[in-house]
Amino acid sequence: MDNIKNKKLFLLDMDGTIYLDDDLFEGVLEFLEHIKNIGGKYMFLTNNSSKSVDKYIEKLEKLGIKSTADDFLTSTNATILFLKKKNHKKIYALGTQSFKEQLKAASLPVTDKLEDGIDCLCMGFDTELTFKKLEDACILLREDIDYIATNPDWVCPTWYGFVPDCGSVSEMIYNATKKRPQFIGKPQPEMINLAIEKSGFKKEEAIIFGDRLYTDIASGVNAGITTVFVLSGEGTLKDMEESDKKPTYVYENIKKFYEDLIK
Repeated sequence: MDNIKNKKLFLLDMDGTIYLDDDLFEGVLEFLEHIKNIGGKYMFLTNNSSKSVDKYIEKLEKLGIKSTADDFLTSTNATILFLKKKNHKKIYALGTQSFKEQLKAASLPVTDKLEDGIDCLCMGFDTELTFKKLEDACILLREDIDYIATNPDWVCPTWYGFVPDCGSVSEMIYNATKKRPQFIGKPQPEMINLAIEKSGFKKEEAIIFGDRLYTDIASGVNAGITTVFVLSGEGTLKDMEESDKKPTYVYENIKKFYEDLIK
C-alpha cells in the first residue's frame, strides 16, 4: 500500500469516521490496538465544538475506547490558541455551555450577554441554539468587531441523517448581516500542525482520516500530509468527483482500511 505502512501518527476525525452518535463502527477498536502495537500514536481531531474534551473522553469510554486529554485536539482548542494571540476586551461566546466553560477556563474574557465593550463574537457548533443568541449576534455584527467561528462544517452526522452545524448557522447569520466569520478549525492546517508538534513524529509519518472533503481532507491537503477519505459519514464519491481537494486514498470505512493495512 504505497507508504501507508510507514505511518506512525494517525489523525482521526470522529463523527462519521469512527462512530455515528453512540454506535462505534466495526473494526475501529482493532485498528486502534494495531496502531499501539506498531509503536504509533492516534489522535482524535474534531471540528465539533459542542463538547469539551472531558465529554469526549466519557463518550469514548462508553464505546470501549480508553483515552486521555492528550489524545484530542478540537476546533475549540485551536480557537482558544487563536484568541489568546489577540487582546480582546470582551468576547461574546455563542455556543453550548460546555463551549463557554472551555473559553472561560482558558482565562479568556467571555460573556453570553449583550454588554458594553464586546469586541469579538466567537461562535461554535451550538446544540443549545436559541433565537435570542441569533438576535444577539445580529445586533453585535452591526458594529465592526472580530467575528470568529470554530468550524465551517455545514452539517453534523447523526443516526437519522444530518443536523445543521456551525457553517450552516453562520450562513444564516450572513443572510441577515452580510458578514461571515473567520473559521479556525479544519480545513485550516493548524490543528494538524499542532498534532504533529505534540506527537513528536515527522510530517511524513502523519496520516489523517475523515468523512468530509471540505474540512478533514482539505486540512490534510493544506498541511501536506497523506489523507484517507472514508464513506461512512457525510461525504460521497460524487462529492469527491466534484471537489478540487482530492484524497490520497478512499475507503468505505475504517475497517476496510485496516484490513488492507495488515495484509
